[in-house]
Amino acid sequence: MHEIFATVLEWVRDFGYLGVAVLMAIESSILPLPSEIVIPPAAYWASQGKMTLAGVVIAGTIGSYVGAMIMYAVSRWLGGPLVMRYGKYVGISAEKVERAERFLHRYEIGAIFFARLLPVVRHLIGIPAGIAKMRIVPYSIATITGSALWCAVLAWFGQKVFGSEPNLIDDPDAIVRVLHEKSKMIVGGIAVLALLYFAMMWLTGRRKTGSSESGN
Repeated sequence: MHEIFATVLEWVRDFGYLGVAVLMAIESSILPLPSEIVIPPAAYWASQGKMTLAGVVIAGTIGSYVGAMIMYAVSRWLGGPLVMRYGKYVGISAEKVERAERFLHRYEIGAIFFARLLPVVRHLIGIPAGIAKMRIVPYSIATITGSALWCAVLAWFGQKVFGSEPNLIDDPDAIVRVLHEKSKMIVGGIAVLALLYFAMMWLTGRRKTGSSESGN
């Protein structure tokens, strides 16, 4: 566990803001790289003076927007059938896209903003938005504001949890201390992510139409 965490810390440290932006662009595009393992390590380096917290949030937001725009553009110009045909090779299943599409149709522009705060649908919402040819300006505003809020929350969390241990990258025991001392906050963060996941499942689940219910 320490080796994995140290590798992420080193990558973010070596590539700085550009590394954060690139990883978050990947997270918001075709590959579901969790933002939860990108922003908190960057926030750790901010707490050590290698970056600034504002810079981490800005870099993460820019990367998220770039990735989201790539998904939007590909879906808009290539169309749904082609995206669905080849999406399965990069983990984009039809069921996931259908959930994102239902979420968009149900909540419209608000779906773009709230999608940035929800797992799974976060990196897929650009597909139905592109297929539906949603206007770029509203899509961009909702994406940027939602991404900025999510990055800010993760940055705050990462700084609070890891910021007090300056030797995380070299000392395996430091991870144990963090897990022990910050256990309540870590468990709370996991609980929040779990709630967000179940909220996403409920919000994007199928609902019976009035006609089908009346037919029964």
